[in-house]
Amino acid sequence: MITDDGIEEKVNLLKERKEFTISEALGIELTVLKKRFISATMPVDNRTKQPFGLLHGGASVVLGETLCSVGAWLNVDEGSAAVGLEINANHIRAVRDGIVTGTAEPIHIGKSIQVWVFEIRNESDKLVCSGRCTLSVIKAR
Repeated sequence: MITDDGIEEKVNLLKERKEFTISEALGIELTVLKKRFISATMPVDNRTKQPFGLLHGGASVVLGETLCSVGAWLNVDEGSAAVGLEINANHIRAVRDGIVTGTAEPIHIGKSIQVWVFEIRNESDKLVCSGRCTLSVIKAR
């Protein structure tokens, strides 16, 4: 995994908390964790397909929101959290098997709101899904 300096504690916390999450259930693997760029892979298999054998749009949205939420969390101060307010996704291309790769980057990092954009691409680097996620920065519980 590639990371920025200074975020090691957060990266370790993510690894500790992955068990029994939707990311684990869908096979999402974070590959790059930086404050301004996040990347992850997800298999297209029985966990992520809809009944007609295609990557489920909801699984793409889960990957997108995972990327954006983790990215936002890497940019909040100690004692704060980032939670999703809104997400949209455009499903561009069908995928039947293999692995998809998602990336996310911020377009706004504010004290109370963050906005991130994400893309998901197939193994041929063709766009599968693109979207945007708005997150609220709140006090952590």
